[in-house]
Amino acid sequence: MMNVVLCPMPGKLELTTRPKPVPADGEVLVRIRRVGICGTDYHIFRGTQPFLNYPRVFGHELAGEVVEGDKAGRFEPGSTVCIMPYLSCGQCVACRRGKTNCCRNIEVLGVHRDGGLAEYLAIDPRFLLDARGLSLDQAAMVEFLAIGRHAVVRGDVGKGQRILVVGSGPIGMAVTLFASQAGGKVTVLDGNSGRTALCVASLGATHAIAPDEGAAARLAELTDGDYFDVVFDATGSAAAMATGFRYVAHGGAYVLVSVVQGDITFNDPEFHKRETSLYGSRNATLDDFAAVIDAIREACVPTDVLHTHSAPLATLPDVLPEWMKPEAGVMKAIVEL
Repeated sequence: MMNVVLCPMPGKLELTTRPKPVPADGEVLVRIRRVGICGTDYHIFRGTQPFLNYPRVFGHELAGEVVEGDKAGRFEPGSTVCIMPYLSCGQCVACRRGKTNCCRNIEVLGVHRDGGLAEYLAIDPRFLLDARGLSLDQAAMVEFLAIGRHAVVRGDVGKGQRILVVGSGPIGMAVTLFASQAGGKVTVLDGNSGRTALCVASLGATHAIAPDEGAAARLAELTDGDYFDVVFDATGSAAAMATGFRYVAHGGAYVLVSVVQGDITFNDPEFHKRETSLYGSRNATLDDFAAVIDAIREACVPTDVLHTHSAPLATLPDVLPEWMKPEAGVMKAIVEL
């Protein structure tokens, strides 16, 4: 048997036990050692995640140690691995184009099927990445950073471009980091002054603006009235996503990293006169994961600044509601197993 934390319904977590998984032919048994907690997990707890049925063991930012290696010998027992949680079919139209991140038949660990808030997980080695050189905490941070990196690739950020990142949670921070490293001049728009200050101090942003009544005027002033070549939304707010269209420069691009329940509306004449390019950015690819792992190995990611809270698995039912409170100051929380 093994310990797991189960979310049987919105607003409730419980520590329970389940049978230890037995790997199917070709699978690798991984001992889960760290689980990052992200906005998706908080949405699951609140009952606002659109792709999920209860009960669910959530957790998709996963780092572990191999218990039983694969037949090909790629992963030896005891080696540190990062787990790609987006289980793609490899056969659909998206997978055939290399876009496994938006596979038609995708199953995301911790969302569509039970995830990593458990002591062990059996996984196809296609979804494992060698994380040698990373600490377990760093390996558990690769997934959310890869989402930000994927969004920056989607937006085709280039040197000297004016970039606006709306929302400075962990995903927005990841976008800020990789957009600045791609040569963009990044402004962040968020009401959390602590997070925006970190974006400026440690992640390469040049300006931070609060989303008050004067925000549009200040953003226009920063760009000489042109607004931004690429705008990223990482708010999880439908209202903010709709507002973001007005900040895109003529000929610019808008990348929606957030996903919300319901519709997003925009003014069509404004959209057309700008010839706006609109992109959805979903999940990340193995290439994104590998690029992030390399960036951490090369000390290009300030993981020690981003990681603010930790707790053992058994205490999660008590601490997760506390982590969700703004006054807790959580940026990235990690569960230890």
